[in-house]
Amino acid sequence: MIRTLYRNNKGVVTTDVPEKHWKVALHDAEGLLWVDLAGEPSDRVKTILSEIFHFHPLAIDDALVEANIPKVDDWGEYLYIAIQGIAFDAKANNIDTHEIDAFLGKNFLVTHHKDPSASADQVWQYCQRNEHALDRGADYLLYHIMDTIAANYMPIVDQLDEAIDRLEDEIFGDHGRTLLNNIFSLKRAVLHLRRAIIPQREVMNRLARDTYAVVDPGERVYFRDVYDHYVRLADVNDTLRDLVSGALDTYLSVSANRTNEVMKVLTIFTALFMPISFLSSFFGQNFEFLPFNNFGVFIGMLALTIGTPILLWLWFKRQGWI
Repeated sequence: MIRTLYRNNKGVVTTDVPEKHWKVALHDAEGLLWVDLAGEPSDRVKTILSEIFHFHPLAIDDALVEANIPKVDDWGEYLYIAIQGIAFDAKANNIDTHEIDAFLGKNFLVTHHKDPSASADQVWQYCQRNEHALDRGADYLLYHIMDTIAANYMPIVDQLDEAIDRLEDEIFGDHGRTLLNNIFSLKRAVLHLRRAIIPQREVMNRLARDTYAVVDPGERVYFRDVYDHYVRLADVNDTLRDLVSGALDTYLSVSANRTNEVMKVLTIFTALFMPISFLSSFFGQNFEFLPFNNFGVFIGMLALTIGTPILLWLWFKRQGWI
């Protein structure tokens, strides 16, 4: 799907501009053209980026590859920026990232994403509702998208926090393999989140501090605001990582204590029945010259068989072992 928003130099906003008029819009130095390429075939995207916008082939190749880490490249007349949105599957405790590629020029913004982007959709709907949303230029529009992406991280961080809380409650009630799998899946999710946050924090830092021809110096403060969001997200992510590690340590401790309790019970039963086994085997010897073939010896053996475990039990209890 290709969708466009165009604000001309008179402040009139037009949607769904035909592709043949894009070059005219690009020559409007006081205007702003936003082209959003969502889920378009790679060949189609490559043609648009190269023949209409004349981007560098290396920048186009980066935009068509989904494996990019968040970054910003300065190509003089435009910037290429790769950023990542995230989605969280609460059932599988899994985080998926979807890349958004942006080409920022003085009077245009081109965004490309293969997967649906809730952040781009939110900004798109806002721009359609607010006729003055495009008045501040392409750099402010890019800030708006990036700020929305950062804001959409917080609900997912809250979901991860809630999942860890539930996990901590389950540790003392369930000790199966499913719980251990949940712990490791949450740990992977938190690490995946960190790999998305840290590079984007550096991208925002560069946009806030470095000098770019297509970014107005007065707009840098807005990118610094997004940078602050990612700094807080990184701090929260570190806390979540510590919580997951603590949950794993707690699980291992509970499992070890549970194993120790089982071994303790088995050891006590072994100690209680060991004298009985000895007495039964000793008095069960079938030798004629042993003077055990009388009723008194039988009573004494029976008393030892019953009394020895009872005495051992009382002694274990006095020692505090049971």
